Amino acid sequence: MKKFIVTCLTAWTVALTLSAATVNPEKKWAAVIAAIAQVESEGNPNMVSKCGRYVGYLQISKVLVRECNQILGKQAYTYDDRYSKQKSIEMFIVFQEHFNKEGNTEKAIRLWNSGDLNCMKHKRPTEGYYRKVMAKFTAQAATAQ
Repeated sequence: MKKFIVTCLTAWTVALTLSAATVNPEKKWAAVIAAIAQVESEGNPNMVSKCGRYVGYLQISKVLVRECNQILGKQAYTYDDRYSKQKSIEMFIVFQEHFNKEGNTEKAIRLWNSGDLNCMKHKRPTEGYYRKVMAKFTAQAATAQ
């Protein structure tokens, strides 16, 4: 029962946080970013994936760096910026604020894992990842209380 209540409170808190138009995007996404970082790199900004294509705190690819620069219309980020925790967070926010304007937490997690803009229609490929991130997200919310 306690887990159910914590989950409900977490969902309610996220809904309120994400619906507030005046909230700083970094604060709005902080809990999701922290959970994703734990799954992706255990919070290590120097982490490199086994295949070598994803690096840093949020395991960012070169493709995502280029995408963020395209969204911004300028060369704001370099490949080396993937190793910066702060720059990684900024790129996450640029990506989410562009492709997830509604601030949907589930979409944010699935989109980050797949890069597929139709991730909410095709949930199955991202289900395991989504569950891992939500477990971290829920655990963080429980310890914060």
